[in-house]
This record gives sequence, structure tokens and C-alpha cells, in this order.
Amino acid sequence: MKEATLLVFDVNETLLDLTYLDTFFLDTFGDAQVIRQWFAEQILYSQTLTLSGRYVPFGELAVAVLKMVATIRGIALDSSQITRFQQEMAVLPAHPDALPALEKLQAAGFEMVTFTNSSADAGKKVLAQSGLASFFSQQFSVEQSGCFKPAAAAYRSVSEALDRPPAALRMIATHAWDIIGAMACGWKGALITRPGNAPLLLGEQPDISGPDLPAIAEQIIASDRRA
Repeated sequence: MKEATLLVFDVNETLLDLTYLDTFFLDTFGDAQVIRQWFAEQILYSQTLTLSGRYVPFGELAVAVLKMVATIRGIALDSSQITRFQQEMAVLPAHPDALPALEKLQAAGFEMVTFTNSSADAGKKVLAQSGLASFFSQQFSVEQSGCFKPAAAAYRSVSEALDRPPAALRMIATHAWDIIGAMACGWKGALITRPGNAPLLLGEQPDISGPDLPAIAEQIIASDRRA
């Protein structure tokens, strides 16, 4: 009998809506699109820390990168703006399509877990307040490995904790770099091409992709369900 694939969900931007921060970036920088610069720099410097053999919690790095972007743009942030940023990061809402997709996957019998670049404590708190935590049997953080995704050690730590071979796991994420990292470790991939994200048409591609979580869920049920 074919075992169902275990589904591993990224959290930020995949399940939770980062555009909730648009108003903060509009108020602070006069341009909501600065969020894309901040997030791109956040990922760049998380990977830089990993390649340099260093680690700090994702939230700490997020504030440092925000200050760096502000300096580049000639803006001096005050403590109230930093506090507002941290508070809003902690209450990111779920994407509207997340709940119905997770309900469909749960009804189909899939075990689901999360795997986030956020610290374990922060990741659990933000997922709990979003109303999605009950769908997941376990929540994993890169904090366990001390290196950020897409480092191979980060994915290996999850595979080992679950005691499942890499081929039995599927990474579901909005970011091509996350899918590339997981697939390089032998996992399956499912890429959600939300606005602002697209596949990198280079090398091996995930066998599942779609514009939103319901589209991804339908393909996963057709491909990965126990038989």
C-alpha cells in the first residue's frame, strides 16, 4: 500500500499574509512596495548568516534589516515604529485561501506540519493567533538546526525528527528558494505562485505548482494520497 506523503508547510507568506504589513511600510517609507525590498534583504541576510556559520533569531534579524533599509533610504526610525513593526509581525493573518485548503487536505487524511525560518516560540504564537495551528501535528523551526532555509541541514533536521525518508515529505511554499532547498534534499515540492513570487525556470522543477493553496491542495490529493 502506498503511504500518503507527509505535508510540510512554510509559514510566512505561504500560510500567513505578509501584505498585512503594507500599511506599516506605506506609513513609514511612503511606499508600501518597500516591503518587497525588506523581505528580499531579510532572506539574503538570513542566508548570509548561515553561510557564515552564524545564527540569530529571525525576528531579531527582521528588525536589523528594517533599520538597514531605512538607513539606505535616508529614514531615521524611532522606537515606536520599531515596536509597531514587531507587534504587527506577531499578528499576521492567514491568507483567505489557507483555511479551506487545509480543511480539504485534512479531510483527505494527510498529516501536516509546519517548518518556518521564525524562531520556535514566535512561529507557534503567530500561527496560533491566525487560527490555523490545529491543522498541524507538529511545528518545526530552523532554530533546531541553527541555520536558515534553504540550508540542507535545516531540512535534514525535520526529516530526522519526523523519522521519515526525504522522498516521503513534500515542502509547500510560496518561495522558489525554499522548494529548491527541499528538493535538493530529496523532498517533493509544491510551489504556490502568489503575487510577487514565480518559479525559477532553471534546473529541476516541482511536480506541483499553482496560483493558490486550493489549487495546490487539489493536485496533492490527486498525487499523494494513500493508495
